[in-house]
Amino acid sequence: MAMQVMVGMALMASLPLCAQTAGQVEPAAGTWKTWVISSGKDFRVPAPPDAAETKRELEWLKSIEGTRSDPQIARQIAFWDAGSPAYRWMDLISKRILDGRPVTAYAHRVQAYVAMAMYDATIATWDSKYAYNRLRPSDIDPALRTAVSTPRSPSYPSEYSASAAAAAAVLSYFIPQEAQAFQLLAEEAGKSRLYAGTEFPSDYTAGMDLGRKVAALVIERARADGSAAVWTGTVPTGKCMWIGANPLFIAAANWKPILLTSPNEFRPAAPPACDSPDVTQQMADVRAYSRTFLSNLKAYYWQGPEGLQTWPLVFADKWMYEDKLDQNPPRAARVYALIGASYFDSFIASQDGKFAYWYIRPHQLDSSMIPLFAVPNFPAYPSNHSTFSATRAEILAYLFPERADLIRAVGKEAGDSRIWAGFHFEMDNQAGVQLGRAVAAKFIEWANRDNSQP
Repeated sequence: MAMQVMVGMALMASLPLCAQTAGQVEPAAGTWKTWVISSGKDFRVPAPPDAAETKRELEWLKSIEGTRSDPQIARQIAFWDAGSPAYRWMDLISKRILDGRPVTAYAHRVQAYVAMAMYDATIATWDSKYAYNRLRPSDIDPALRTAVSTPRSPSYPSEYSASAAAAAAVLSYFIPQEAQAFQLLAEEAGKSRLYAGTEFPSDYTAGMDLGRKVAALVIERARADGSAAVWTGTVPTGKCMWIGANPLFIAAANWKPILLTSPNEFRPAAPPACDSPDVTQQMADVRAYSRTFLSNLKAYYWQGPEGLQTWPLVFADKWMYEDKLDQNPPRAARVYALIGASYFDSFIASQDGKFAYWYIRPHQLDSSMIPLFAVPNFPAYPSNHSTFSATRAEILAYLFPERADLIRAVGKEAGDSRIWAGFHFEMDNQAGVQLGRAVAAKFIEWANRDNSQP
């Protein structure tokens, strides 16, 4: 113990000290390509406090060690330590979707922008971390007890605060009536690292400031994506045309994509005439499909909120925990951002196809065809579900290649379920799969050039 105290005193005398990059988490992540901000370097925070101020902050951290006996503080520390800094925020969105709580008319849009904001904030954080290489509090003074494992990365600025501030600000933009609650949650997330003893107060404040600056640009981009536009056209009529009024998602065909050059970059070829031999056979196949309890069960699952929105995060979270990526904030944030951003563009691309062709649904072509449940109020071709599921399955296969076969099978089941439910032709499904894979390929190409490769 005497030796430990002597070492701590010697280290204190030479504050601030720099961490060594050997064995550290992603020392080069600050150079990774970002989604919205120009670069991590362009958002570098001011230098951390000097040795004297660092010493005062260290003494303050030691003075609050006793607060961990408070059950509420202990719960907060454990709650935010459950995964990467981005985990609880993505989970918050998922839970709102599953519980039917407000996430705007386009839940995937919220997922995408929050994920991109946290990723960009994390990359900017990592640039500053390794520019300054500030040691963690317990690395400076081993006498400081921590409530959780000390992260293997420099302390300044706080990755938890930056992610939390970015997420809370973007969520407040989408759900302004809950802005105060999101801000309080962000403060709790950041301060949990102070109570845990793994960060300095100045790490917290610098991280919060950085996260807000990143979020401001993400919100600016969200405002300009065209999602506020209102469709004022008319539904076309005629042979093989969808029959209905007030179609959902039609304005999304003209949103601004994230990576696609335009909504129609990968538009599927026109479908065949609905009285062609090919479609006549496909109609017969839909009618002849023999539904079972299991196929019905799966069809209902894929129509539910998890099947429509959150299933990729279920797999991603599980696999990140298994692979210990939850201990690697830049890699974890990259997973969430690629899933969310690619889904955003595949949504736009699918609506472009639907409202380019306005193709009829099976039950509209043959009124004797009774779907398993209510049919979505928009045209058939291509299948939204097949498009989205193929995109996200391919992104997950790219991120977790050893599980590629498994997740592609999951994506295929999602698309097939729409035929089992009786409201898509096989050509809708196949066009969606091809479209979804094309969108995913564009994002994978981007990811292969994002500087994250070892």
